[in-house]
Amino acid sequence: MTSPRRRGKPPTGVPTALRVGLWLAGACLGGIWAGGPAALATTTERVVSNPRTGLAIEGFDPVAYFIDETPKLGRPDFEFRYRGAIWRFRNPGNRAAFVDNPGDYEPQFGGYDPVAIGRGAPTPGNPEIWLIAGQKLYLFYDPQSRDDFTSDPRRLLMQAEARWPDVIKVLSQ
Repeated sequence: MTSPRRRGKPPTGVPTALRVGLWLAGACLGGIWAGGPAALATTTERVVSNPRTGLAIEGFDPVAYFIDETPKLGRPDFEFRYRGAIWRFRNPGNRAAFVDNPGDYEPQFGGYDPVAIGRGAPTPGNPEIWLIAGQKLYLFYDPQSRDDFTSDPRRLLMQAEARWPDVIKVLSQ
């Protein structure tokens, strides 16, 4: 006879809420045990970062957008932890510039697409679909979103700025 678990059915006699609670407790304890103290660290969703690596904007150097006028991957030897994410840079000069003035280089809205933010939907931007407007870096979900933004940046930024405080509330701290 095949056990209920092997058939994909819950065991009888155990309430669903209890099964879910036990599963969650086991998953949390297993994660802490496997990862040690680092597993207790929280990450932020206020900055778009890869949940597996912790890299902000997929490891692209935010300063390179301004200096090189193109997205370039940063190097592991030039990292800086900021706003709960790991930022990578191509060289020590770019890292130093960011450390001195992160607000000048970090993508606006934490790297979320400003057009989507204006609709109230925190949609991560793609670091390879970008635009600098008004000395600020913006990342977009897709080329169409970037095109929409360039057609009326003032209006779309006003919408995004108005919605950002509400959107940020749904993102984890």
